This record gives sequence, C-alpha cells and structure tokens, in this order.
Amino acid sequence: MTHSSDTSVWDYKPWWCQPWSILLTGISIIGGSWLLFHRYWVTAIVAVPILIWMGFFLLLYPRLVANVQSLTDTPDLPAPDLLPKI
Repeated sequence: MTHSSDTSVWDYKPWWCQPWSILLTGISIIGGSWLLFHRYWVTAIVAVPILIWMGFFLLLYPRLVANVQSLTDTPDLPAPDLLPKI
C-alpha cells in the first residue's frame, strides 16, 4: 500500500488540532493578553512562544510528516475514514 499524494497530515488530526483552531487559539491568546494588560512587553512575552508553537505546527510539522511519508512505502497510520470519530 502506498501513500497518495493528496494525503494530508491534517486528515489524521482531531478538530481541535486543525490549522484554523491553532490560528484562532494563538491569535486569541495574543489578543487577549493585549486587551487584558495593554502592555507591549507582556504581549511580546506571550506572543513569542505562541508564534513559535504556531510556526512549528502550521509550517514545520506538516513538512516533516510529508518527508517521512515520502520515505516510507507502507503507511503507519490507518486511513482517516477508518479512525474513530471524536
């Protein structure tokens, strides 16, 4: 069994770990820190780790998974439609 080119890492993730939820959570936390404290330095302290987290999961992680999938001939994960629904 081989991977098809249209298989996405997001097909295997639950709804709370989709790109839209990662973006919404990160923007909400950063915006919330500004609305709560109105201090640039506090918002910066909050924003830096959140932006690193978002960058990892939205940019780096999908590329790493795609590289691993291209190196293997047999999938380690079941097809998305065979996963239990949450």
